[in-house]
Amino acid sequence: MDVVFDLLSLSAAKLLQFSGVCDNRNEPRTRAMEEKALEVYDVIRSIKDPEKPNTLEELDVVTENCVEVQQLREDEYLIIIKFSPTVPHCSLATLIGLCLQVKLQRCLPFKHKLEIYISEGTHSTEEDINKQINDKERVAAAMENPNLREIVEQCVIEPDD
Repeated sequence: MDVVFDLLSLSAAKLLQFSGVCDNRNEPRTRAMEEKALEVYDVIRSIKDPEKPNTLEELDVVTENCVEVQQLREDEYLIIIKFSPTVPHCSLATLIGLCLQVKLQRCLPFKHKLEIYISEGTHSTEEDINKQINDKERVAAAMENPNLREIVEQCVIEPDD
């Protein structure tokens, strides 16, 4: 029931926003969501690429614009990340999605739901990968694999400052 209410509220808010009835009333909320999005981006920008010595930010796999945050309830947020692999046939796109999942689950100080997608048109098997990286059971199973877990740990470790 809460999900239906949230969807109706979001639809009504969008309708009012597009009709011009709600002009600047959402501006503080929008600014707050932009600040949350920057907070999320600061967490993921330092993730290392699994096969290159660069971060995902340096390779433009993630950018500030790839993070969207929506408020679900007073203290809960929906985080949507759309990342772009460096090549359309990137064999490590699923691993990058796993790294994003793990780092955000560990580091975000607020309650959230997470959706991670490959940006549309940037990978040859984006639909399959999107299903994999948003399936909690598959993510948990992947993290039980010691080899994968070690790779993820090396990618998400914070750089020494």
